Order: sequence, then structure tokens, then C-alpha cells
Amino acid sequence: MKTRRLGPQGLEVSAIGLGCMGLSFAYSTNRPGEADGIGLIRRALDLGITLLDTADMYGPEANERLVGAAIAGRRDQVVLATKFGIDFTDQREGAQRRINGRPEYVRSACEASLRRLGVDHIDLYYQHRVDASVPIEDTVGAMAELVRQGKVRHLGLSEASAATIRRAHAVHPITAVQSEYSLWTRDPEDEVLPTCRELGIGFVPYSPLGRGFLAGRFRTIDDLAPDDWRRSSPRFQGENFARNLALVDKIEDLAAEKDVTPSQLALAWLLAQGEDLVPIPGTTSLERLEQNVGAADVALAADELAAIEAIAPRGVAAGARYTEAGLSEVNR
Repeated sequence: MKTRRLGPQGLEVSAIGLGCMGLSFAYSTNRPGEADGIGLIRRALDLGITLLDTADMYGPEANERLVGAAIAGRRDQVVLATKFGIDFTDQREGAQRRINGRPEYVRSACEASLRRLGVDHIDLYYQHRVDASVPIEDTVGAMAELVRQGKVRHLGLSEASAATIRRAHAVHPITAVQSEYSLWTRDPEDEVLPTCRELGIGFVPYSPLGRGFLAGRFRTIDDLAPDDWRRSSPRFQGENFARNLALVDKIEDLAAEKDVTPSQLALAWLLAQGEDLVPIPGTTSLERLEQNVGAADVALAADELAAIEAIAPRGVAAGARYTEAGLSEVNR
């Protein structure tokens, strides 16, 4: 596996990481059992993936425990990334989740993640969503204290605006910004990516395969399980689904010409956007995991990149990437 560097301190990671969320959370309850999830993560390590991405609210809590079990005895092979900031502590009593960036919560969330993961430090600690009610300087200040204590090595932000990134980076160097980025979500190109590059911050695209849509996995809405939350996603509904399916058909044609899978083509396009990008596709399938890893070896020539741009220009996706409720949590 080729490697890339994130951030001003030069954190070295595999060119493609593994998003672990789907092994325990979201999409459908029809997920692999714990043993299969552990097996998939360990297979990823065998294939050369070093960056594992999780979060405390995936489950909640279950995904961190799964990742912790999978890396037991192999900690030195892993760059472990997790997140805090979506406060799920009161959900058991039926309360709505909330965004929480208060310094005391930062500290308690980190301690809880360390326990669940079974480690003494977190390599890359993200604020999952920016808390509009707490100055980012206060939140990052608490995160920086975790670095000084040796509990965290590097800091990150998820779905942060360019202005927030600048303010955070002035408090403590930010190693990586994580946001949705793919052939059908190119919003970061407007301000966030240029800001990261100006400041030397790495960029970690999540949902690099459009929540599985760009992989050609879905032909009708009925291909999604009845409890799959993507059924409520604007891009998976009605006319939007049909229009986005037409885009996937074109991607499949280009992939066939190059003798790669649609997933590999979409990931190779992302990798070609800059050496500072490290996508983290998730999967519950060993076969798709191996396909995704293979994308790191797919080189795209200038004419191939132009052909992709022609069929998937900025704004090509039909529908918003989140519901209004989801977009309300994004720092813009």
C-alpha cells in the first residue's frame, strides 16, 4: 500500500483508509456479526491499510469497542482516528442528540473513547461536528491539552468551514479535516480544500463512494433494506434517484473501458485530486474491501480525468447530501 502524509507534522498513513462506521451503525441493521467485523478490519490491516476511522457515536459506542477488539495485539500497525462532539449520552432517556464542544465534554469523551478502544492514546482525534454555541478556540484548547497529556497525538475537525479551520489552526496545528467529498459531493473545492492547502492541513474524504451509490450497488430504492436510513436521503428519493442512476451508468461505462470497477474509478479520481487526500471508504464486504484497496494502484491519465470531469462536473448530483436536519449540524 502506498502512503501519504497528513498535516504539518507529517502524519504518515495508507493512501486509502477504512471507514468503520457501517460495521456497527447507520445504513441497515443487517450488518455482519462481531467476529466478521473484526475479521474485515484485520484483513484491511493485512492489505496495508493503516488508517482506521471510527467515532464514539457510531453505535453508539459499539464501533469503538469493535475496532479496539480488532486491533488488539496490532496497535503498532494502526493510525487510529476517532471523534467526539455528537453527544449521545442522554439518548437512552429519549432525548435528542446534541452537538457538544464544551471543554469538559471534550475531556470526558476522550477518556471514554480510550477505555472502549483499549488504548493509551488516540492518533487522530476529530471534533465530529462544530458546536456553534462554544467558541472553537475553547474546544480546540481542550483538545490541545489532551495532546500535551499524551492522550492524543494529532487533532482534526469534521465538516468545519474555512473560517472555523483558520481559527482552530491558530490555537493548535490541525492535522486533518474530514468532510464528505466524492464525484457527487464536491463542495469542499469551494473554500475548505484551498484553506487546508494554504495551511498545510490534510484532507480526509468520507463517503467517497456516495454512500455506496457510485459503486453501482443500487438500481432501485428496493435494493435498500427497509430500515436503511439512506431511504430518507434526498439523493436516494424519487426523481433524484433516477437522475443519479444515470450518472452511475456513465461511470460504469468509463470503468469498463479501463477494466476497473466503478468504485476503483471513483476512488482513483479522488486520489488524483492531490497527495494530501486520503479517502476512507467503508464496507462490510471483504470482496469490496479488496477492490477499494486496489484503487490505490489505478493511475488516471489526463484524458481519463477529463472524461470523468465531463460526466461528473461540480453540482452533478441531484438532491441535497443530507436532510435539512443533517445540514443544520454542518458548520458553514
